[in-house]
Amino acid sequence: MASPGVGDFICKQKSAKKLLEKMESALQSMNMVLEDAEEKQVMDSNVKRWIDKLKDVAYDAEDILDEIATEALQRQLRAQFKPVVGKVRNFISSTSLDPFIHRLEPKIQEVLDTLQDLKTQKNFLGLQAAGVGGNQYPERLTTSYVSESDTFGRDEDKKKVIDFLLSSDARGNEMCVIAIVGMGGIGKTTLAQLAYNDMSRVKQHFDLKMWFCVSEEFDRLKIMKSIIDQAATSSTRSIEDPEQLRVILENNLTGKKFLLVLDDVWRSKILVTTRNESVALAMKAIETHHLKLLPKDDCWSLFEKHAFRNGSSNVDPKIKEIGIQIVEKCKGLPLAIKATGNLLWSKSDHDERYWTTILKSNLWDLPMKGTYILPALRLSYKYLPSYLKRCFAYCSIFPKDYIFKKDELVLLWMAEGFLQQSEIETMEEVGKRYFNALVSRSLFQQSSETNLGFVMHNLVNDLAKFVSGQFALEGDGSKEIVKMTRYLSYFGGSFDNFKKIDKDLYNAKRLRTFLTLDSSGWDGEIKMPRAWCLRTLSLSGRQGITNLLDSICKLKHLRYLDCSSTNIMRLPDSLCNLCNLQTLNLSKCQNLDRLPRDTRKLVNLHHLEIDETNQLKEMPVQMGRLTCLQTLTKFIVSKHSGSHIGELGKLIKLGGKLLIWELQNVRSAKDALDASLKDKGYLEELALQWNPSNEVGILQSLRNVLENLQPHENLKSLTINNYSGKGFPDWIGGLPSMSKISHVELRNCKYCSALPPLGQLPSLSELYIDGLDEVVTVGPEFYGNCCNSSMKPFGSLKFLRLENMLNWENWSHLGAENEVETFSQLEELYIKNCPKLRGRLPVHLPSLAKLQISKCQQLEASLPVDLFAKFTRLDITGCDNLESLALPEQHKRDGIMDFNNCLQELRIRNILPLKNCT
Repeated sequence: MASPGVGDFICKQKSAKKLLEKMESALQSMNMVLEDAEEKQVMDSNVKRWIDKLKDVAYDAEDILDEIATEALQRQLRAQFKPVVGKVRNFISSTSLDPFIHRLEPKIQEVLDTLQDLKTQKNFLGLQAAGVGGNQYPERLTTSYVSESDTFGRDEDKKKVIDFLLSSDARGNEMCVIAIVGMGGIGKTTLAQLAYNDMSRVKQHFDLKMWFCVSEEFDRLKIMKSIIDQAATSSTRSIEDPEQLRVILENNLTGKKFLLVLDDVWRSKILVTTRNESVALAMKAIETHHLKLLPKDDCWSLFEKHAFRNGSSNVDPKIKEIGIQIVEKCKGLPLAIKATGNLLWSKSDHDERYWTTILKSNLWDLPMKGTYILPALRLSYKYLPSYLKRCFAYCSIFPKDYIFKKDELVLLWMAEGFLQQSEIETMEEVGKRYFNALVSRSLFQQSSETNLGFVMHNLVNDLAKFVSGQFALEGDGSKEIVKMTRYLSYFGGSFDNFKKIDKDLYNAKRLRTFLTLDSSGWDGEIKMPRAWCLRTLSLSGRQGITNLLDSICKLKHLRYLDCSSTNIMRLPDSLCNLCNLQTLNLSKCQNLDRLPRDTRKLVNLHHLEIDETNQLKEMPVQMGRLTCLQTLTKFIVSKHSGSHIGELGKLIKLGGKLLIWELQNVRSAKDALDASLKDKGYLEELALQWNPSNEVGILQSLRNVLENLQPHENLKSLTINNYSGKGFPDWIGGLPSMSKISHVELRNCKYCSALPPLGQLPSLSELYIDGLDEVVTVGPEFYGNCCNSSMKPFGSLKFLRLENMLNWENWSHLGAENEVETFSQLEELYIKNCPKLRGRLPVHLPSLAKLQISKCQQLEASLPVDLFAKFTRLDITGCDNLESLALPEQHKRDGIMDFNNCLQELRIRNILPLKNCT
């Protein structure tokens, strides 16, 4: 319960110290019976009310401790920036009763009185303390991603659904609906995903595939917008007229065979998943597939995969017998089986007593009472460590089917103080470990829509909302905020609800989190919240916000502030009084022109995101004092005032992505060396950008500057833009300095006449070269030393784009023997606007699937003969002198389309008649 800074600050205030010790002791006593109370609350409403009161007063106690820690830190900072004042204040606080503590003592006493009442009620309710060690179980070391190999016993179901989708509808061209019906947790969505992602049959049958999660609140506009966003390239963000959306949708779907999946309520099919058969009837489904419970043998196979180390039950026969009985209690539901299996997984040998405890738990017999919470999920939650319970319950503020990202959620947990401090891990690393633990317990699962996102199954979301109760609220603003509400999120809604949510936010004095998860249409200004305990405030996407009021400084507990994608122009200087602030997100604030001048005072700032802020011209002074910074997405080198590049050298924890702008303002190569990029082993992406300059002195020094900006060998992505030096330094393309690089972009380096030896980079998979006007020949120097070693040149490269090379004339290839080994993995090749390029392209490209050549007027040679069989896309535009698209001799009669049955897109435009295209 101790908060950093509290002990040292309070030690000389004896009366307050004694009260705090009593408060901590009383809370610990109550926590001992919390586990018993959580189990009994399902059947006893009095116990439920007791738990709510205990959580409520525990929040108040945390607020008191945080207030003390914040006051201690503020005084320390005042002493640091104004030493004389600091000494006087320290003298006062050490020789007399501190006025701050004097004001706080009544709050502490109020918490103590409430805890005493709860102690008395505890005895009447018969709540018992948990045994030593509690019910925690070992964390499973596992990947964060869910494998599709988790599916058992659904092969026949998958085949039937796909047969339905591909069958010709007896009613001709009329769009038809197919429904998958079954109870929650039985695997409807998984089956729809298996069919939707089928590569051999479904992908080739439909021109367009779209997926939308309807969830419980049917929103016609949101569904139409989502379908259009997947079917078209235009954005629907500002469109609210249903008829306009209908016309756009019709224009994009007419003439196409499409597959639409409506999850939770694809010539064209609509596949619906629903628990309620009446929904299938209402939608006039021509086929309804009733998904049955998983067969017994498949239930056991799924359980084995999750409960045993190697996915096999070849262990103690007693353990296997207990496991069989546990699987029977899961009643054929895959979600329940996975959750229970993960619960029983252990790092060490399986404990028979532990497995028996799970088997005989009373939670298996609790009635669902309209909550639709599976007993297996209750068990999974019960045996979570307490720190994971808080993290999981917090996620109740996410609507059903909401896609969240790991890194973002970890920062929210960190802001709320849920992450236990560690001497060997950063707070962010602790949070990622917590996140992975919840994934391994099947409480989080990877989204089917994006590899970077995660979701909670609807039944898991129900569980989160049940355990959080009145303390968390999500919705469209129509629900009432009560006194106990600490966490609030907003997700869409009417204009009247926009106004109501602003009012609630202004009046909710005990709120800790406010998140805007969907702010479309909500463009008004905002009243600064009076929730002085607020730790997390997200206003992302509110276009009406152009500034924040000075009163934001009163939110002294604030740790997370997200103003991304707003029209904010400036932040008040008072923001720098928020000494607890850990995350400040200002990305995509296109009108932001400066940061507060005292930003250096945000000593606890871990993450400052300012990418896509093109109006921002410089950094505030002394940015190097922000020694906790782990994320700084952009740094602008100042020419006169502001921070110089040497300030980066003090930020030793920087990781992730870093874009350095205005590098022409670096005064010397020594200043570049002071940035210490070579020592920043946590950086993964680095972009170096100059403004073009023709000053002779600057041009002469640029190579030395770039030489000293060499990054750490852990770097994975490098971009160099508008570099005006005469050549690249040796570290670019060198080993081991770029041994882990997978992505390189060289853009507008107009005075470099030769490319660096990028072919020798073993991990390089994506390469962009754009606007290198002085390059005339691409030759052996491009391939590096691979020719003299066993390494294949560009052996990992999958994507290559060469464009705007205005003087490039010749692509000099390696000898025939070596050329066979070059670009062996290349899948996509784009050559654009290289008007002087002539000769031939590389011949041996066995993996090439996409080729685009445009505005290469002098290119004369035939395209490689043996490439056509695997093409999925061929686009040739503006190549006036191209001689032929030559096919192998045996296929000349058939033509290109018959020769290649994989081709999805063929464009040949604005070229003179080919001599040969057969």
